Amino acid sequence: MLRNKIRTLVALGCMLGVVLATGTLARAEVPESQDSIKLALHEWTGQHISSYIAGEVLKKMGYNVEYVTAAYLPSATGLSDGNLTGSLEVWDNNLGEFFPKLIEEGKVENIGDLGLDAGEGWLYPKHVEAMCPGLPAWDAFLGCADKFATAETLPNGRFLEYPADWGDRAAQLIKAEGLPFEAVPAGSEGALVAELKSAVQKQTPLVMMFWAPHWILSTTETGWVDIPQDLLTKYSLEKPKVFKTVWPGTKDKWPAAYNFMKAFTITNEIQEPLMDLVDNQGQDALTVTKKWVDENESYWQPMVDKAMMAN
Repeated sequence: MLRNKIRTLVALGCMLGVVLATGTLARAEVPESQDSIKLALHEWTGQHISSYIAGEVLKKMGYNVEYVTAAYLPSATGLSDGNLTGSLEVWDNNLGEFFPKLIEEGKVENIGDLGLDAGEGWLYPKHVEAMCPGLPAWDAFLGCADKFATAETLPNGRFLEYPADWGDRAAQLIKAEGLPFEAVPAGSEGALVAELKSAVQKQTPLVMMFWAPHWILSTTETGWVDIPQDLLTKYSLEKPKVFKTVWPGTKDKWPAAYNFMKAFTITNEIQEPLMDLVDNQGQDALTVTKKWVDENESYWQPMVDKAMMAN
């Protein structure tokens, strides 16, 4: 009996040694390459936060990560040739023509939904409803075009469009449908927010292309123009989906990182408070994101575990 117990203990010890050795080996194999994973940073704060959270977790997994400032639409080329590894917040209704083509051809890989409850449309500060009775109705909006006019756009109303690098779907709609507006591109996300703040402070008219989630929407009363469904469909203005993309070679070069980025998700409830700290309170985006990652291991660790098990 004693000999049998000893043999059993020895066998269990050997099995445990194998498991421990295997686990150590699995961890030792990450990173699979010392080359930097290059995550694209585009022109809006929410995208920075999504990228930084994923990137800082990848660092904790052992990877070298580099953040690369890249214009949104042109970044598709970088993803297709491997100069960029990932663009982790991509909106499907604002991709131009080249990005979807590269995805369809398999030169850029869509690795799934990011998890945001996204919205997009033509936004105005709530006080504009007093200037244009009938808002948010479409016909009322068109009938009030002169209320939005400036010296530069007379006799048309001024419509504040996205920055030029983000695409011009609203401008296309305005031109093609002969609407009494002139689209003027903003210089950046910051410029869009600054104009909204200024309009609220001065109680002046403003209509602009905008999106959710965004911290300003939690601090400012706004409305959305009711654009007819046929125009929403025709000009890709329907409720967007937000997904993640990578260079197709990622799965072979950094398989565990690839699995993590596929598993990675973020919610509005996570993103918006961090956006507020950055854009409204002036804190550094990478600093506040690192702090969040350090304090919320219970959120992201299951994603890491899933990635390591699939590796």
